[in-house]
This record gives sequence, structure tokens and C-alpha cells, in this order.
Amino acid sequence: MSKQKNKRRELENEAKVVLKNVRISPQKLNLVAQLIRKQTASKAISLLQFSKKRISNDVEKALRSAIANAENNHSLDIDKLFVKEAYVGKALVMKRFHARARGRGARIIKPFSHLTILLSEQEGS
Repeated sequence: MSKQKNKRRELENEAKVVLKNVRISPQKLNLVAQLIRKQTASKAISLLQFSKKRISNDVEKALRSAIANAENNHSLDIDKLFVKEAYVGKALVMKRFHARARGRGARIIKPFSHLTILLSEQEGS
């Protein structure tokens, strides 16, 4: 007797990728996620390629992974894909101390983030 397999939470015409523990604050990562929301997959890739943000390379890599998942695992047409959702969540926060004058210490916070990209196939066109 084995445990039953979990049902797929996405719809049949959707593909998802989750990028966990990215070393950037959620606020900065959300600026890049806003660029690609509701865009077609090809336009989102071109926006990320020409973005000056440091994290855009990692987001582009995750988006390409989601496109490959859609094509290979779910047999979706890559020309009809668009970014249905792109959202950011908080992850762990590393806390460090930095030596300051007169024997004091200042706290430095190093936040991590999670990024979830959900691609969907456009109906009709």
C-alpha cells in the first residue's frame, strides 16, 4: 500500500516554476516580476534580456524553465504562452553584525525571496 499521488494543482493548460531562496529582497525582485506579468512569453524574455537589474538573469532562467516545462511535460504550444501570474514571497532572513565606531555593532539584514511564475496557454488565438 502506497500513498496516493497528489493531484496537479494547476489547470491542464498551465505550467509553473518556483525559484526558491534567491538572495535578493522581495521588494527588489517584485520590480522585475512586475515587468513580465500579463506579457507573452517571448516578450517577457526580451524584456528581461534588456533589463539592467541584476536579478533579471535569474528570472529569465526560471521563465525559460517554465516554458520548457510547458512544452515537454504538458504539451503546450509555446507561441500561445503568456505569463498569467508572477508573484514574490518572503523567505529566510540572515542577520549579521557589522563593527562600528566606539565598540558598537550595527545589524545588517540579508533577505531571501521566493519567485513563482505561472504560464498559461491563450484560448482561441
